[in-house]
Parts: sequence; C-alpha cells; structure tokens
Amino acid sequence: MELALAEARKGLGRTSPNPAVGAIVVRDGVVVGRGWHQKAGTPHAEVHALADAGPRAAGATLYVTLEPCNHTGRTPPCTQAILRSGVAKVVIGMADPNPVAAGGARYLAAQGLAVRSGVLEQQCRALNYPFIKHSATGLPWVLMKAGLSLDGKITFRRRQGEAITGPAAGQYVHRLRNQVDAILVGVETAIIDDPSLTARLAGGEESRDPLRIVLDTSLRLPPEARMLNQASIAETWIVCGEGAAKAREVRLADRGARVCRVPVDGAGRVDLPAALGLLGSRNITSLLVEGGARVHGAFYGQGLVDEVVLLYAPFIIGDSGTPLVEGFRLESDRAHVPTLHDVSLQLLGDDILVRALTGYA
Repeated sequence: MELALAEARKGLGRTSPNPAVGAIVVRDGVVVGRGWHQKAGTPHAEVHALADAGPRAAGATLYVTLEPCNHTGRTPPCTQAILRSGVAKVVIGMADPNPVAAGGARYLAAQGLAVRSGVLEQQCRALNYPFIKHSATGLPWVLMKAGLSLDGKITFRRRQGEAITGPAAGQYVHRLRNQVDAILVGVETAIIDDPSLTARLAGGEESRDPLRIVLDTSLRLPPEARMLNQASIAETWIVCGEGAAKAREVRLADRGARVCRVPVDGAGRVDLPAALGLLGSRNITSLLVEGGARVHGAFYGQGLVDEVVLLYAPFIIGDSGTPLVEGFRLESDRAHVPTLHDVSLQLLGDDILVRALTGYA
C-alpha cells in the first residue's frame, strides 16, 4: 500500500475533481504492475496497473489506495476490469466517499474475490482531503499559507511586500502551488506585491500553474497587473461584489480575466462562503489562500480554513511588520478554542515548516 501511495502522489494536482489514486499488482511477492490516475476522464489507477501487469495479473493481489469504482461515468467501472484480469485478491486503502462511485468492495466480494479494506487508511485519506471534503460538502479544501517571522509577521514593513523565508521554503511553496487547483489572494496583496501566482519548480521539472483568484470587491486590480500579462495558460478569476462597476469589469476582461460576482457581507466585502460555494460548483477542490493579513483573518475567523501551512523564518521583525491575521481575535480561553491537530514539523533550509489541520476540519 505504501508503494500504491507513492504512485498516487504522482497525480497530485493533475486529477481534480477526481482523487489521486495509485495501484500496485503483486504476484508471488513480486510487483508486476504499477499505475496511477493521471487525469479526470482517463483510465483509473487500477486499469493502468492491470494493463502494466498483463497476464501476470491472474491470481495476483491488487493494492489500490481508493475503493474501485462500480459505476459508469466518463470511464467504465474499474470493478469489471478487475474481474476480467483474473485478480484473486483486492486490498483497499479507503472507501470511496462519493456515493455514486462507492460499492466496489462489496461487489467484488460478492463475485468471489478476497477483499480487505482499511489498510493505511489515514494515509490514503490525508492524500485526498480535498476530494473527501468536496464529495461531502461541494466546497474546496482550504489551506492557509504564509511565510512569517518567529513573532508572526508576514512583512518587514506594512504595505511593503518581500520574501520572508529562504529558497528552500520558496521551492516548497511552488511545489504546493503545483498540487492545488487554485491559489487566492486579496486585492491589497495583488496590488502591493504584483505577484505572478505561478508554480516555478527548480531543475527544469515540469509544473502546472493553478487557477489564480483575486478577492476584489470593487474591481480595483489594475489591468496592467503581472498576473494578467504573463505567459501562463492558467486563468485569472476576479471575485467581486455584485455592484462592482461594469466598466472596470470590461477592462479586466479585455486582459483575459474572468470576473465572478457574488454577494457581499455585512462589512461590504466579498462574502467568503458564497465565494467558496462558487468555486466548489466549478469543481475547484483545493484552494491555497496566500493572504494578506485581512484575508487570512477573515477566512480563519469564519472557520473556513481546513489546514494551515506556516513557514517560519529564524528571526524577529517587531512592530514594523504586518501580522499574520487582522480583523480576528479569540473570545475564549485556551480550554475553549479549536486547536490545531495532526501537527507536523519540517526543516526547510533555515526555515521551519508547521503544517496542521484546524479544529474546523
């Protein structure tokens, strides 16, 4: 199953709205087939692994990270391919949370195959949190990411953007962008930093740019913004209020932007649940929120963050810097607040990565 998980990771960022799935065929203790789901609408991992194994699949064991589908969608049921292959046993990491596709394990068992489920289940679930959440709620999995100092400042000076963390952390962020469906910033960050919001991997490794999203209630983003004037096949969506000026929309649309109008909240800003609902309806299953501080504060304060990705640089900035969140404060003591869990730590050069699930996830 660990080998199947390694296969599945090859599809991260490439399969949405489908999950990343890997499969391994083992016969007489030897791996005879490998496969991973490469893109929605194309054959699933089991089909690739069984094709790789060929006639050696007969009597073998198939390991797959997600329950084989038992319905006809854009591809035929994987259960039928498994039966035709002559596989004797199927080992499954996790059940399929999609009720339309579920039932494969029960069906295969009814056809006389040995079936075992729940092997490395948590690792298989963690690989596909976005798919699981989107299947259950129709909403994307939200990761809040920031590079910051040890005292929690995301800039050296207010209204001035520059990198806080080092090159190793930077490459980690680009790999993360390469694996998510979309990346989001507020219009203040877009104006101050003028970012490209692309995925740039080192060493010539192939990358894909995520969909770029700007929260911009009044359509203040200038048409000259870098993200609208670069060689990237990924789209830029600007989410604004319903009352934003039509003339500004036209100017931005002329630069290739797609303007999406949603209701505003009581403070006159883009309503975040409505924005997430819009993205989910467009099959965006994972969203990387990169700030700034007010955007972080709004997402976290409304309980919309599922996972935090915080990269700490080994120094203190002090009062001149911008805090991680603005517009949010705890109204409870430690005993009553949702704390982070499943916390992991990793050194990236001199920087420290803290990645964890929120109490809301």
